[in-house]
Amino acid sequence: MRTRKMDAVKKYLKDFAQEARELYLNEAVPYLEHAPSPLEFYREWIGPNKPCIIRNAFSHWPALSKWNPAYLREAVGSKVISVAVTPNGYADAVNGDRFVMPDERKMTFSSLLDVIEGKVESKGVFYVQKQCSNLMEELPELTGDVEPHIPWMSEALGKLPDAVNFWLGEARAVTSMHKDHYENLYCVISGEKHFILLPPSDRPFIPYELYQPAVYRQREDGGFDMVDEAESEKVSTSTMDPCGPSEPRPGVLPCLPAGTAPPLHRESRRDALPSLPLVPPCPAVPWLHRSELLVRHGV
Repeated sequence: MRTRKMDAVKKYLKDFAQEARELYLNEAVPYLEHAPSPLEFYREWIGPNKPCIIRNAFSHWPALSKWNPAYLREAVGSKVISVAVTPNGYADAVNGDRFVMPDERKMTFSSLLDVIEGKVESKGVFYVQKQCSNLMEELPELTGDVEPHIPWMSEALGKLPDAVNFWLGEARAVTSMHKDHYENLYCVISGEKHFILLPPSDRPFIPYELYQPAVYRQREDGGFDMVDEAESEKVSTSTMDPCGPSEPRPGVLPCLPAGTAPPLHRESRRDALPSLPLVPPCPAVPWLHRSELLVRHGV
């Protein structure tokens, strides 16, 4: 009886995911050629919880023409910023039997550019990926080149953004699979970003396991060790990042097992639900290029 009930649940969930795509989700992420009005944005994208890519939404930003290595060196080259360093480009990801977070270090912006441009050899992968409004807090000199908020987004949501982040990385840097609990916009100033998007209806197909948290630490010879977080936190508070940890991390963490799919960011224990051995429909896989803006939604 229990097996039959579980088989029925699996079928309903698989059908639900397929019907969601057939009824309201798009096979590919749609492109808009200009920014929508606040009402249109809320009605067509926020309300249905659907992503879209918008062209020409911030073509007036000076950053599009100004932000290059030479300009950034002159504007903020001496500023000390927070940089995530990993051996393979995967931060906040499963490695063996650990959920490993990056080696967070402080360095000047010019030193980071030296690594990214290949002027200084490094065995690690460097990625500016802070999510504590680091553009406003660490790099206020650059805020005049962008808008501190997107007017039609702010009007549609009735609030200003909680954070405005600056991300910079080399091609090997990867943002691990995760979910955001809020609406957000991702603007590409230079280069391109590859996304894999899964709708909330695919949640039952995502497997979770529990992993002990750890962090990467780079040795003097350039190699990396994985250090359990309890040991890592014994360092002096004078070396801690001013943004602090993104959230408390007691005990083991639920996330995707290695070798199954891209690992998830750490989430609350209540999200560590049993997964179903089903194959979900194909996800949306958009490429975001220079001057394009991706709208993503919390689930």
